[in-house]
Amino acid sequence: MLVLRPVELTDLPQLQQLARDSLVGVTSLPDDSEHLRAKIAASCESFANPAQAQGPENYFFVLEDTEQQQLLGCSEILATAGYKEPFYSLRNRHFTSASRELNIEHGVPALSLCHDLSGHTLLRGFHIDAALTRTPFAELLSRARLLFIAAHAQRFSDAVITEIVGYSDDNGHSPFWEALGKHFFDLPYAEAERLCGLQSRTFLAELMPQYPIYVPMLPQSAQDCIGRIHPDGQEAFDILEREGFETNSYIDLFDAGPTLYARTANIRSIAQSQMAVAQQRTLIDARGRYLLSNDELQGFRAIIAELDYQPGQPLTLTPSMCVALNVTAGSPIRLIAL
Repeated sequence: MLVLRPVELTDLPQLQQLARDSLVGVTSLPDDSEHLRAKIAASCESFANPAQAQGPENYFFVLEDTEQQQLLGCSEILATAGYKEPFYSLRNRHFTSASRELNIEHGVPALSLCHDLSGHTLLRGFHIDAALTRTPFAELLSRARLLFIAAHAQRFSDAVITEIVGYSDDNGHSPFWEALGKHFFDLPYAEAERLCGLQSRTFLAELMPQYPIYVPMLPQSAQDCIGRIHPDGQEAFDILEREGFETNSYIDLFDAGPTLYARTANIRSIAQSQMAVAQQRTLIDARGRYLLSNDELQGFRAIIAELDYQPGQPLTLTPSMCVALNVTAGSPIRLIAL
């Protein structure tokens, strides 16, 4: 059975392999054992923290095949983007100029460095084994984070964002980076993303131009990248779009990938998830597929299961489902149909 759970220190070797296989641009998953060890330790502290308010915590989840004891994916929630340092983005908005004498008014799209999104909760670090793409387990890896937010709402912002990896070719070449960022850092795109993963984007962002960048002055190849999704990032985008996330006027400052935004209370898996009380039986007359989780903190677990769920009635689970969720008869279960 595949189970989503909080990361543990013993996961480091397998987690580093996931990092090696992850998409360039997933900066929160660098291939560096010491950095990953520190991330795991920080996540363990976050799950152990009894805080009842939003703070700097980072919650790191892994998707495990419990029979094979193999990690097949990972994802994260950063409770507060920009808690310790600004969370930089590029704001893409029209700049309007006018001439009374000539009776001309003209709008030009311009990119401006900003940290408007600081303070929002950030979903990041989504990576899943290639064999599981476009399967319900990708939904588990992404959406179970939302059930965790629903269970511990006081720890998170009233708005959630995520950055989708922007376009780069098979060789890791980003036309947007080549046209803009490379002029300020003289680094290949992949190396810039790696440095951001190991340190932070702040030291690079602070070297970016502080004045608006007029989009028509960029090469067409770079303009075409604005808001464009890397093909391997499309699934992450599609899942969250179905959850009610929408693109806005912000893009990633390195590859121009889109930023998705949603009010926390309006996210489908948060607004429409339901609570039921577990009961255990050996056989289930399954009538639908559901994403379900317990409401624990350190002991959080989530799975996908075929169930017969009737609102207001106890939720029947098999013994193996109860073990996977670490629950017993009478335990509260949060669920939503896939």
